[in-house]
Amino acid sequence: MKHPSEHRLKALANRHRLQILEWLKTPTANFRPQVDGDLVDDGVCALLIEEKLGLAQPTTAQHLKVLVEAGFLVPKRIKKWTFYKRDERAISDFMAKLTAI
Repeated sequence: MKHPSEHRLKALANRHRLQILEWLKTPTANFRPQVDGDLVDDGVCALLIEEKLGLAQPTTAQHLKVLVEAGFLVPKRIKKWTFYKRDERAISDFMAKLTAI
């Protein structure tokens, strides 16, 4: 079984996942307006992330799943859609641990 930090490092070892995290820092600057959910308060719809990445839905879904499992993203269901936003506390805690090594 992997240590949680190892799982988190693996999550960050992919350019697409790093790009998703970067875009979600400033969602209103990086994504078009969405019908349901506020980009900042509720997060960004997976469809908009998929659209911006330019990858197939299953591939995008896998990247999002890895980021959620690592604790970097928080999913939220609204109607039939899933919205994602960064967990800033989890990200900063992990980065502090990395810099303490």
